[in-house]
Amino acid sequence: MKTIRSLIFVPGNRENMLEKALTFNADIIMVDLEDSVPTAQKLSAIPIAQRWTEKLHESGKTVMVRLNALDTGFTKNEMIQMASNSILGFSVGKISSANDVKTIDIMLTEIETKKGLPHKSLKFIAWIESAKAIMNIQEISTASTRTIALAFGAEDLTNDMEITRTELGSEIAVPRAIVPIAAKAVNLPALDSPFVSFNDYDALTRDATNAKSVGYTGKFAIHPNQIETINKIFSPSEEEIQYAQQVMEAWEQAESQGEGSIALDGKMIDVPVVKRAQNVLIAAGLLEDKFTL
Repeated sequence: MKTIRSLIFVPGNRENMLEKALTFNADIIMVDLEDSVPTAQKLSAIPIAQRWTEKLHESGKTVMVRLNALDTGFTKNEMIQMASNSILGFSVGKISSANDVKTIDIMLTEIETKKGLPHKSLKFIAWIESAKAIMNIQEISTASTRTIALAFGAEDLTNDMEITRTELGSEIAVPRAIVPIAAKAVNLPALDSPFVSFNDYDALTRDATNAKSVGYTGKFAIHPNQIETINKIFSPSEEEIQYAQQVMEAWEQAESQGEGSIALDGKMIDVPVVKRAQNVLIAAGLLEDKFTL
């Protein structure tokens, strides 16, 4: 599966926005049936979302659907109606335990069987956005092989904690750092919460750069103007690529000469540095993900 840098929410009840999504350069188009759809329109949004997930898929987009949380009563019907070969899978908010993930896994298996879809073809992104989810994150991350990423939800977490959300983000620093650590422990991507001030590109750059620095590999967008910035930040820079190539060349040369250690630009190069270089080149599409050190 390709690297997920950017995911953009598109309201599932807004045909004009769904049509515009045909031009979006996000890695995943997330058709949203949750927060952006009023309760009174939850059911009427489904046929609109069905039609446009097919169109988006046919245009070459990778599509997922964000469903309403398990405690809303909407989840299973939305899942039944939206499951198809046109989508990669679903994200579900307010996951709080492994049992929640297992419940979703069972639902998806039943739906795949009824609809004749390949077993385990529908994937899942788990939202970590409550105190309980943070405390249960290890079991959540390993509860299903369908899980392709963990997503951090800052807005719902601060609401759950009854604290004020700020642009500086010091109030979410600890839970925000926990999610990528837990994700990395089970070799999953970590996806950062969207930045809500969508016209402030400098602040978005700072926020996304900070997320990358603690281990996030991608970030959600709420406006198409955010996609380019997010893609750039979560892609290797030219400098990173050049240095990674130099590391790999030096390492391969040392191996061919039977040398166990090397130096580059006055610094010792060891296995962790080489692994990092490999990951940079894999993310840049310049190296296949098949190397083991």
